[in-house]
Amino acid sequence: MSNDNTQEKKHKLVEYANGPSLEEINGTVEVPKGKGFIRTLFAYSGPGALVAVGYMDPGNWSTSITGGQNFQYLLISVILISSLIAMLLQYMAAKLGIVSQMDLAQAIRARTSKSLGIVLWILTELAIMATDIAEVIGAAIALYLLFHIPLVIAVFITVFDVLLLLLLTKIGFRKIEAIVVCLIFVILFVFVYQVALSNPSWGDILKGFVPSIKTFSNSPSIGGQTPLTGALGIIGATVMPHNLYLHSAVSQTRKIDHDNKEEIAQAVKFSAWDSNIQLSLAFVVNSLLLIMGVAVFKTGAVKDPSFFGLFQALSDTSTLSNGLLAEVARSGILSILFAVALLASGQNSTITGTLTGQVIMEGFVHLRMPLWLRRLVTRLISVIPVLICVVLTSGKSEIAEHEALNTLMNNSQVFLAFALPFSMLPLLMLTDSNAEMGEKFKNTFLIKTLGWISVLGLTVLNIIGLPDQIKNFFGDNASVTELAIANYIAYAIIAGILALLAWTIFDLYKGNKAFAAKRELEEV
Repeated sequence: MSNDNTQEKKHKLVEYANGPSLEEINGTVEVPKGKGFIRTLFAYSGPGALVAVGYMDPGNWSTSITGGQNFQYLLISVILISSLIAMLLQYMAAKLGIVSQMDLAQAIRARTSKSLGIVLWILTELAIMATDIAEVIGAAIALYLLFHIPLVIAVFITVFDVLLLLLLTKIGFRKIEAIVVCLIFVILFVFVYQVALSNPSWGDILKGFVPSIKTFSNSPSIGGQTPLTGALGIIGATVMPHNLYLHSAVSQTRKIDHDNKEEIAQAVKFSAWDSNIQLSLAFVVNSLLLIMGVAVFKTGAVKDPSFFGLFQALSDTSTLSNGLLAEVARSGILSILFAVALLASGQNSTITGTLTGQVIMEGFVHLRMPLWLRRLVTRLISVIPVLICVVLTSGKSEIAEHEALNTLMNNSQVFLAFALPFSMLPLLMLTDSNAEMGEKFKNTFLIKTLGWISVLGLTVLNIIGLPDQIKNFFGDNASVTELAIANYIAYAIIAGILALLAWTIFDLYKGNKAFAAKRELEEV
């Protein structure tokens, strides 16, 4: 009978899971002991690349390029600030995983109630699906541009990237890390090449890195975008909640002795190096995207800000601001390289999004399903709004179809604003705690201060920008009634966010106090 039960369990697609984070790869990568800095860093390199992918996915492209075209180099300082905040948050996420041996989802669930865990799981799943919508749109458009595959068919083809995922799960985690790094360098090469040809004003770029009052101003409005909405778009597309869950899990793939504080300290140190190097590459890519918006295109020349419009603009010599660039554009190589980079970006995000989905499902609700099934379910759900958008605009003009897809991609990012505080605040509270991290590894005063400034600043900015994001759902020509409805919806959501944040903070504080008291009793 027990043998039959064992066989039955093996065939279950969804099963109970409450073990180590990403159990199949947890502690599987050997790291050298007593070796030099470079060799040790190489052994720890990889998780940072998986995280950096989220900072250069298709959702980042439109915001950075459009921001550059509309406001020159004004918003490049926002990319710098967002990247520095990302480095700080990702450092804390990796440290939490290495020191506590729990990912962020597991740590939150261990210190809060089951009901809150379910609510936070659903919220984070929505954020992952929102990111997936951007990936579907980016990959489908890339397939259309490169191979002239009709959009509806291209959208369905993106579902089959589950086969790629199945293949990758067979080759080992270290090789997956290597593939992701290679794809990052493909993206980096494409934009370095295009920006180098455009010969931008490097002096103006350096000035742009210094933020000013104009950076977060409500005027001027160009193409329906102000510097403030452009800045919020870049922040929303850059700092993503699911990356914190992912990093706290993949940082545990290295094999170390958790009874040895020196080995733990080394793992934290080199994970931080890995993360910061990879996120610096992501910062360069996002900066190049904005620079491309300024230097490659003549200001205001590209009327279609979607990926279609940018692809066409890169082969249209009349939109380009540099003679040499226009000459190269005639060959079509600039537009082809753009589409290749877009496809590489989408495929990279496929890998990381699926791993994150497994992390939050196991951490919050203690359920596990095969990676291929998890990917198939989330991708099929994400495909639905994209297909609806394509079908509804099929009878309209080409530009209307392009704008609808671009609007859907930008609007889908609204869920990231919802979910971000519910990963940032718990992360900060957990890594600030002596009970969770120990005196040696809890946040220093400087990290704690910078962390709270970053978390509160991003939360306030996302809340301020929420009404405008909701209004975008009603289009550019919304009526007075529709704008009023948008405001009511936004304020109701803000009230819900604040109430849920209060519940989360209260539960975490209470759970952490109980855990600290338990540890004190054990030590006595």
